[in-house]
Amino acid sequence: MQQFLQSFATLSEWLIGAVFLVENVLLTVLVLVLGRNIQRRLSPQTVTPIAATRNEWIICAGTNMLNTVVTYAGYWLWKQGFITISYEVSWKVITHFLLLFMAMDLLMFLFHYLIHKTFLYRAVHGLHHQAIHPKPMDLFILHPVETVCFGGLWLFLLMLFPFNIYAIILYLTLNLAFGLTGHLGIEPLPAAIRQWPVLRYLGTSTFHHEHHEYVGYNFGFYTNLWDRLFGTYRR
Repeated sequence: MQQFLQSFATLSEWLIGAVFLVENVLLTVLVLVLGRNIQRRLSPQTVTPIAATRNEWIICAGTNMLNTVVTYAGYWLWKQGFITISYEVSWKVITHFLLLFMAMDLLMFLFHYLIHKTFLYRAVHGLHHQAIHPKPMDLFILHPVETVCFGGLWLFLLMLFPFNIYAIILYLTLNLAFGLTGHLGIEPLPAAIRQWPVLRYLGTSTFHHEHHEYVGYNFGFYTNLWDRLFGTYRR
């Protein structure tokens, strides 16, 4: 992996930017296709297709462009030595992943709570909350300021500690999975399973759907731990 990244860094800056753009577009397509297929498989009779508007496609495209900028910024910070990465395959993959997972969950909870409780809700976050019953594309229906801030939190955390590359990849994969399930509009997990010892503390589709319906609750992303702690948890 280290050799691959070093070889990748020898490409032209324009080509690297193009690769990052294609990567973000493909991930968006993956979310939209997977989301629709999951909806059709789990609830073919009750899920009504919601066509995205022209404006939503434009916002989605803008989010992809900004995510590409964030990705490139992370690459630049790594190349300049502001972000350092470890490459060994060891137990650190798990510990670094758990640290990333919980630290980002806390940072995003705090930022999410802040924008709900200040003028930023009307000016920024209200765009995302136009979707009371979210669909997969709503994962990318974000105000530009919000997209940049979430990306900034991620880069800030990476600059604080030399995380393992495989922990980063695992975190980014699960981040996409949580984003998708949170905006499915249906709950793929049976209620009994959601009460299992670990799963009961995770941010399920129902958990985030409740946030879209009741905007004063369930600010967490991956877990509901911070909502339980700060009294904003809605069952």
